[in-house]
Amino acid sequence: MSSVVFRPLVDGEESLFDSLPDPLPLPQISYAEGLAGGGFHPSRTWVALRDGRVVGRAAWVLPPGSVGGPWLERFDLIDTPRVGASLLSAAHEALGGPRPYYAALPAGWHTSPSVVSAIAPALAAAESAGLVPRGERLRLRWTPGGPADQRAPDPLVRPASGPAEIDGLVDRIATPDVLTGSETARAVAGLDLARDPRPWLAGEATAWHVAHDGDEPLGLLGTAGQACWPMLGYLGVRPGPRSAAARSALIAAALDVLVAGGAEEVVADVDADRSDVLAEVKRAGFRPVRARLTFEPAGA
Repeated sequence: MSSVVFRPLVDGEESLFDSLPDPLPLPQISYAEGLAGGGFHPSRTWVALRDGRVVGRAAWVLPPGSVGGPWLERFDLIDTPRVGASLLSAAHEALGGPRPYYAALPAGWHTSPSVVSAIAPALAAAESAGLVPRGERLRLRWTPGGPADQRAPDPLVRPASGPAEIDGLVDRIATPDVLTGSETARAVAGLDLARDPRPWLAGEATAWHVAHDGDEPLGLLGTAGQACWPMLGYLGVRPGPRSAAARSALIAAALDVLVAGGAEEVVADVDADRSDVLAEVKRAGFRPVRARLTFEPAGA
């Protein structure tokens, strides 16, 4: 078998990256768009070339102004896992060590043999290169016309009184239900969205709501209308018999605020193993649009 060359791109080689057809039916920005936006850069984009043909490609993204390090956003492989692992290892050495990998997949990929077959070499290569799988998250999208549109506002949901109440409730919620864009918040601003969401969900279109039972708070939801997409940014409820009702009421209130602000779609990210949360979000009219597998460097 012929040898393989591993190297980064140089300026003007955008077409080389795009010469490998996208192996998955997944909408995403083009490499050229990523370059124009400043997130991608040739020095952080590597290819595996066999006889001059691209058989593997990997692009790490780092949005302008980020305080953290880059993460692997695009990794496609039509060769063996060994070749993919060698590609990542060569790039890791140049980048100063392994970086997180967020593998985007179509929703329902588990039940699609063709998708599983297409992604298997890349996932195996990532593990061979020292990246450890940490979990799966689903991106869900809501558009007007679903069941939440006809739902009356719940009188037990009110706007948060201010930063002190928001921060106090975040401290009391061990595991939030929804954290949308948490990977970006960590890389761009160095923020843990689960523990410190308020600095990230900021701006004129941000709204925070509290579900309560009398004087007792049950849950908290923060929206963002001026991020990449209108989103349920943070949602957490306290354990108890009214947790499902609180979650449902908060979602409805958040959608009202976002739609009133002009949102034509709303997104939310939920861990794939949170079946209770997924069921509630789907009842509100959200539908899965993609999955994302998280890989972290060993020891991270």
